[in-house]
This record gives sequence, structure tokens and C-alpha cells, in this order.
Amino acid sequence: MSAFQTRPEPFRIEPIFSPRIWGARSLAPLFPEKTDLTEPLGEAWLTGVDCKVANGRFAGKSLGEAWREMPAEWRGRSLVSTSDFPLLVKFIFPTDKLSIQVHPDDAYASKHEQAAGGRGKTEMWYAVSAEPGASVMIGLVPQADAKELLRAIETQTLEDLFVRWPVEPGDAFFVPAGTPHTICPGMILCEVQEYSDITYRVYDYGRVDASGKPRELHVKKALDVIETGLPIRGKTSRIRLPGQGPEEYLLAACPYFATEQWKASTPVESRSSDVHFDLLIILAGGGDLTWDSGRAAYQSGECWLVPAGLGKFRLNPKEATKILRTYVPDLPQLRAGLEEAGHSRQELEKTVFD
Repeated sequence: MSAFQTRPEPFRIEPIFSPRIWGARSLAPLFPEKTDLTEPLGEAWLTGVDCKVANGRFAGKSLGEAWREMPAEWRGRSLVSTSDFPLLVKFIFPTDKLSIQVHPDDAYASKHEQAAGGRGKTEMWYAVSAEPGASVMIGLVPQADAKELLRAIETQTLEDLFVRWPVEPGDAFFVPAGTPHTICPGMILCEVQEYSDITYRVYDYGRVDASGKPRELHVKKALDVIETGLPIRGKTSRIRLPGQGPEEYLLAACPYFATEQWKASTPVESRSSDVHFDLLIILAGGGDLTWDSGRAAYQSGECWLVPAGLGKFRLNPKEATKILRTYVPDLPQLRAGLEEAGHSRQELEKTVFD
């Protein structure tokens, strides 16, 4: 039976775990089976194109293979001609600082990084958990210019030029391409991003890899793409969604993704959009996901793809559930809907980014 003859149904995507020198030896509580690890794991890729589909029509295929076979009623009308899966979602588990880094925008990546996919990287972070004193560094202080940035790299004083943001559970941060940043230890983040893995390391704290060699830096390219003197985005302000329940908020939106937080302890009914598919990332809790022709259990740490043509579906929590929903938006339409609901342009500037 072809995909075109199969009714759309949600499917779960199996994560891929990536070792990192700054990672953790326990990924509990999201992945309680990943404890007492022999090597530190830093990332769980939830929607890597090599991740496997766990159930349904595409079970056993990679997400990349499934995407190539999906008809419009699965992808959504706006993504029919999108050749590659558009969203990369990860959990990040730092027990040390990540390198200070920056990502290029689409224009720079298409010119200089065709071999790596030619796409830039804009991202957001959601703090699944955070210890007291946890922080991230996003953006440079207003007085920093390219010359001062280079001097700070040479003198290993780069952190002095950064804006440091305290992190509490539930905080969300927007990191557009061209914004230097790093993540500090003491938290678990969920990262939603444009599908790209292009990173320019500016500074790596003198660390070496398993073979004793310093990891590669990309200072020249980083200086090409770092934008100085611009307003710093950083922490976003959540917006209550019009017509939704009391625990559904928009955290951040841009042309590449829109991400919402859902909380539910009683059944929640929702409906897919025929314009785009949704990803549901289960941060906490468990229960059942039901739709007209099926039912499946969900639990924390999982990522589910909800096809565009699914129609009505229902979350039935057995435990209090916290979810991130993310999708590729029609940003002008999203903005217009929020304005129509009474949100001011000044309010939207802190959450919706062009």
C-alpha cells in the first residue's frame, strides 16, 4: 500500500544520542535508561534525518526517507515542495560550557557552505530544567566591535564581551544566525532550529578531543558572520494563544519555526493544520494520544510527528503533561492572528521575529 493510500496518522521518532566532551553521564529523567554512561552524551537528536520512525506507515525507515515519501496531506500544503526535512529538534545536556560559537545565515551558508547543506542556522532554546545559578551567554555588549572582538579572542577574555542571561526552568531564548553564544552547565535545554549543523567555533576554553588535539576553531568565518551593534534578542516573552486553554503559550516564532508550550492534566482536544505538520516533544508526563483511527501511548523524552491531514486528535494525560509543539509557520498570518487577538506590536516584538 502506498503512502497516498494510507490515512495520515501520528508517528514517533526514535532519538539518536551524540557523545560530546561537555556532555552528561546521566540523561535522566528524560531518558532514565541512559544512566551511568561510560562516555558523556551531550545531545539527543529527536528529528535527525537518520533517526528511525518507530511505528505506523513509515516504521523502520529513516526520517529522511519517510519525508521523501510523504504526500502533501502528511507534510502540509506549505511544505509540498520542501526537499529536506525542515526542523531539527534536540535535547542538550551540558555539564561544562559549550564552545563560544556562532552560526551563519542562509545567504552566507548558501555561498560558502554548499557542501554542508548551504543552510544557515537560527535557533531557540527552552529550559526543560535548570539548577540555581545556571546561565547562557547570548549576544555581545553594545560597545563591542569587530576589532575588540578579535582582541578578546587573542587575550582569552571573550566572555567579558557577552551578555549573560540567568536561566530558570521554562525560560525560552531566541538565537538568530549571526549572534555569538554559548550554553553553560547546570541545565537541560530543548533546542528547536532551522535544519543545519553548521557551527563556527570562536573559542573552546583550551579543551582537547579524545586524541589530545584541540578542536578546530573557525575564527575567520565567525568574524565574517558575527553581527555587532544590533539589539540583543535573548530571552523571549511568552504570549497566551487566542482561543486556547489556560496552559498554551507561544514561546518564539520566526520564518523557520514557531514553538508553543502546552501543559495538561486533563484531556485536551486539538486539530492539525492542513498547512503544516506538527512536532510534539514530550517534556514530562505520560498518557495516550488518540485520533479517529488509532491510539498510542506517549511518555517523556519522545517526539511525535502529527501529520497535517490528521484532523482532530486528543491528549489524554495519565500524568501531568508538558509538551512543546513546534512547526513551520506562515509568519505573517501568525502575526496577524495575534494582533487580531489584541496583542500589541510592542508585545509581539519580544516573541515574533522576522
